Amino acid sequence: MRHRKSFNHLGRTSSHRKAMLSNMASSLIMHKRIFTTLAKAKALRGYVEPLITKAKEDTTHSRRTVFKYLKNKYAVTELFREISVKVGDRPGGYTRIIKLENRLGDNAEMAMIELVDYNENLLKEKTAKKAKSRRRRGGKKSTAAEQTTEAAATATAATATEEKEEVKAEAVEEKVEEKNEEVVEETPKAEEKSEEPEAKAEKPSNDEEKKGEK
Repeated sequence: MRHRKSFNHLGRTSSHRKAMLSNMASSLIMHKRIFTTLAKAKALRGYVEPLITKAKEDTTHSRRTVFKYLKNKYAVTELFREISVKVGDRPGGYTRIIKLENRLGDNAEMAMIELVDYNENLLKEKTAKKAKSRRRRGGKKSTAAEQTTEAAATATAATATEEKEEVKAEAVEEKVEEKNEEVVEETPKAEEKSEEPEAKAEKPSNDEEKKGEK
């Protein structure tokens, strides 16, 4: 029985397993990302991360210790010159494992293992994300992003109110013009009505004509 034996031998002997992990670690350091089975990726993570931590201290002893495991001078140079500088502020967790679709032939679980600081897409997304605001009883501290959004909202509201006022002013002007036109149309009719009584007053009545004849 193999109770409580959590170490994965990966179906290989000790020498074969060490050689395979050494080659995979060198490939990961050189290419920053490799595709393999999920079990091998998990085994590789425990193999390469202590070497990256060791590379933070650039000494002859550290280089010889890392070279003992990698057995590749180009990978050692890349690790100490480039990777150790980029991950210097990270306290562990240098790799990321992402599961992929199973392999077609034997349906094995596949995965991608990569160095965290070399995935530029995820780093851009993290910087683009806005800070979440939490409400507290003591009061809310507004961030710069929130202030900009509030300023933009107030500006849009001001423009909307200005547009509404302009529309109302135009409607009022149209109504005033219509009333003026109606008044202009009514004035000639009033003049015509005032002329008719004057014409009637000028015509003498029949009685007055008879009296004048007498």
